[in-house]
Amino acid sequence: MENRSVRKPGGKSLSTVMMLAVLLLAMFVVLTLLTNKFLTVNNIQNLLRQTAIYGVIAIGMTFVIMSGGIDLSVGAVVGLSGVLSAMFMSNSERTGGMGWPVWLAILAAVLISSLVGVINGAIIFDGKVPPFIATLGIQTAVRGLIMLITNAQMISGIPKDFAGFSRQTFLAFPTLGWVWVLFIVAAAIVIKFTTFGRNIFAVGSNTEAARLSGISIRKTTYSVYIVSAMMCAVAGVLMTARLGNGVPTGGIGYETDAIAAAVIGGASLNGAEGSIIGTVLGSLIMATLRNGGNLLGINSFILEITIGLLIVFAVLMDKRRKK
Repeated sequence: MENRSVRKPGGKSLSTVMMLAVLLLAMFVVLTLLTNKFLTVNNIQNLLRQTAIYGVIAIGMTFVIMSGGIDLSVGAVVGLSGVLSAMFMSNSERTGGMGWPVWLAILAAVLISSLVGVINGAIIFDGKVPPFIATLGIQTAVRGLIMLITNAQMISGIPKDFAGFSRQTFLAFPTLGWVWVLFIVAAAIVIKFTTFGRNIFAVGSNTEAARLSGISIRKTTYSVYIVSAMMCAVAGVLMTARLGNGVPTGGIGYETDAIAAAVIGGASLNGAEGSIIGTVLGSLIMATLRNGGNLLGINSFILEITIGLLIVFAVLMDKRRKK
């Protein structure tokens, strides 16, 4: 990692968050004027359901990026957790279902999938492999594992109550959205008020200075990748509930969405900068762009081009601001 002076949490100014909030509000206004289908209860609820899954992943990615790393295995971990939870709770013997209680299936899937974070931490810290290469290799390996254990087939026979969870609302707010909110609050508290949160910024700012100040680089590195994997595991369970099946190809491309949400939200790929609220706004901006584009009949490939350019623009602005 690059040696720089140690920064404190909250590197992104309030003005950046305000700018993102204004941009999101402007998108809402424009889309409301362009189509009467956008600002409806049903569409807003669907928008929140869509955002919640990769919004949880993006929070975990923010922890990693702020520490100066990157995690390209997140989509694969989502897929692994999704098929494991489906397999454990499924009543379909034809697709390998084990018929476990839902709570046990979820717990087992999350714990097993979180081990990917331990592996990433070991390869990156102990093996001295660059995060990009390490997590890219693990992504490929986990994808192969998913296809092996599922025989490249969907896992059906999911309990109806579990599948119905994703369609429920509480106080007119989707239950998936409430799960996201819980992770947002928890992550914000960790980053703002805990030693672990301060250590993440310190390691991302200047690894050597952090080490000399008594911070365990090994513990911090392992922790951020475990947190990322755990959040992806939860997102995988949510994805299975929403799809109603365990899908072997689930989570493909989610690493791009997670990185985009964090970077658009103000996280610096150089580390030591970022905020949870910024990532939340970045996730909502991306989801709104996709949702509005679909309602307006814009080609999905054009939307992907736009999101890609948004990522590049956000990185360029970050570089320009540092000069």
